[in-house]
Amino acid sequence: MANQMPTSTHTIQVYKLFERIWHWSQAASIFVLIFTGLAIHGTHSLIDFGTAVSVHTAVALALLLLWVFAVFWLFTTGQWRHYIPTTKNFLQVARYYAFGIFKGENHPYHKTYLRKHNPLQAMTYLLVKIVIFPAIWISGIAYLLVSIGQGDFLGGIGMEYIALFHSVAAIAVIVFIIAHIYLLTTGHSFIEHVRPMITGNDEVELTVEELAFIMSDEPQKLKVDSSDE
Repeated sequence: MANQMPTSTHTIQVYKLFERIWHWSQAASIFVLIFTGLAIHGTHSLIDFGTAVSVHTAVALALLLLWVFAVFWLFTTGQWRHYIPTTKNFLQVARYYAFGIFKGENHPYHKTYLRKHNPLQAMTYLLVKIVIFPAIWISGIAYLLVSIGQGDFLGGIGMEYIALFHSVAAIAVIVFIIAHIYLLTTGHSFIEHVRPMITGNDEVELTVEELAFIMSDEPQKLKVDSSDE
């Protein structure tokens, strides 16, 4: 087996400002959509139906616009590469979340300069981005078009099936959110998990070449490690 390149751990800027704004804006929007969606379905009566529909539609369209910018940003900055699944260490990470996490084992994956998401995260995020979110957007837009009389070409499907498809996709989003929040409570403290998405900084394993590149071309990314103070 070939020797791996030696690495050292450093604190660098992992999440850029736009990425953090996108993350928290998306999170807030999803919670508003869930709240208003449940009101539309009659699950609660904390707001009236008309208000729920108006807010739901406005927030959904705003979030869709944010997604357009996010996709553009991902591809123009090359950040899309972090979401490409890999089989390397996939089984170890899956085993950790299935068993090891309950035994107090250490996480088998450490963030690197070129891959900030572990294999399971990358696969999950990719599934959410190319399957679940498009499903909820397409069904939501289809429902909106039919409701305002502009969806004659969708007449053969039927509003009830479009609504059902939209609801199933929404449930998938809710399941993802619950799992996401649950994992934030495991391993490190909740604050330690959340802090990188607030400050943008996190500990990453860097090869000698990566460290030299950052120090030369992007020195502002490299933060002072507590061990170096």
